[in-house]
Amino acid sequence: MPIDRTRAIELHRKARGKIKIYPTINIHNEEEMALAYIPGSVPPALAIQQDEGMSFEYTGRGNRIAVVTDGSAVLGLGNVGPYAALPVIEGKCLLFKLFGDVNAYPLSVGSQDTEDILHFCALLAPTLGGINIEDISSPKAFTIVRELRNRINIPVLCDDQHGTAVIVLAGIYNALEVQGRKLEDMRIVINGAGSAGIATAELLLKAGAKDIVVLNSAGILGEDNPRMNHIQEELAEITNPGKITGGLDKAMEGANIFVGLSKGGVLPPENIRLMSGDPVILAMALPEPEILPEEAIAAGAAIVATGGPGYQNAMPNSISTPGIMRGLLDVRATVLNHTMLLAAARALADVVDRRRLGPGKIIPDIFCDETAPRVAEAVGQAAIAEGFATKEVPKGEIYNNLWQNLYGEQITRF
Repeated sequence: MPIDRTRAIELHRKARGKIKIYPTINIHNEEEMALAYIPGSVPPALAIQQDEGMSFEYTGRGNRIAVVTDGSAVLGLGNVGPYAALPVIEGKCLLFKLFGDVNAYPLSVGSQDTEDILHFCALLAPTLGGINIEDISSPKAFTIVRELRNRINIPVLCDDQHGTAVIVLAGIYNALEVQGRKLEDMRIVINGAGSAGIATAELLLKAGAKDIVVLNSAGILGEDNPRMNHIQEELAEITNPGKITGGLDKAMEGANIFVGLSKGGVLPPENIRLMSGDPVILAMALPEPEILPEEAIAAGAAIVATGGPGYQNAMPNSISTPGIMRGLLDVRATVLNHTMLLAAARALADVVDRRRLGPGKIIPDIFCDETAPRVAEAVGQAAIAEGFATKEVPKGEIYNNLWQNLYGEQITRF
């Protein structure tokens, strides 16, 4: 969907930031000030000193996350640096609040060194209930997410990795239900071996996919590919069971599903004609898809989705991430793992009303009031079942609380 540049600039100039900090209590006199600050803050501080877990009870930590970037891989822009990344990550913070009721703070790091970012995030951990890694280049983003899991005891969500993987899997679940097919029988081509492509391949494998072929700019990942980083080399060992070599045209021969996580215009219509009957095309590149939906349908695609607004079956990863983080925070999860992501994908797919499910409706709308609450509930309960939650929450409570906070009767507090 084309955006009016003048209107976009004016919106940002007028807003001067998309989020603000507001007090949760008011102070009207010296007694109230003393209770809220000093000496009133001393008793909870001493309690937290005895038990750090009480920081979730007596402070805003349990609903506070940081959205951290170094500006090295800003969507559609590339390495624009930490200052230019601010509008984007402020927007992400806005979405966390609007769709997950999560207090998110944009933090641009003035370094693109992996160890600097790791150190920065680790030092922030006592303030936060979770961290969202945003717009950091691959494979650095993978290294950061993996290493932080060993250094801190709060969950680390990477929008590009986890958010994209969940939305793609949810779309595939519903596309295959429409077609009456099974995931384990599909051959899936993923064009793009950056953060999103690799994480999507890993989650699809966990979901039961057996035959996945992944490509980077040099072709299919495998022994003959001369330009693979260490993360891509790891993935090459568990994908491409048929040992196919070559480029996208070779990968597409006989494939059932195409997942584009690369760049616009790279999928020619003739490649779709190489696929098996009734292929599914998820052209997720932004700001322009790998192929326009109308071109894909004309070439024989049965179901088409894109990663951005303006088309049928729009699948931005913002549909999944607010709910995922909400669920993690509500059970005070210490980590995010594949089981929780699988639960999120299944819940997201199930949001679509089965009476409306069809080729033109395989994913719910981000504005649907069921989307974030159902995802949050599924993630929270999965964390409890996996033993990675430090707070037990009865089934249904996460869903009910989030739905009420987002869509229930609004109460004026002051």
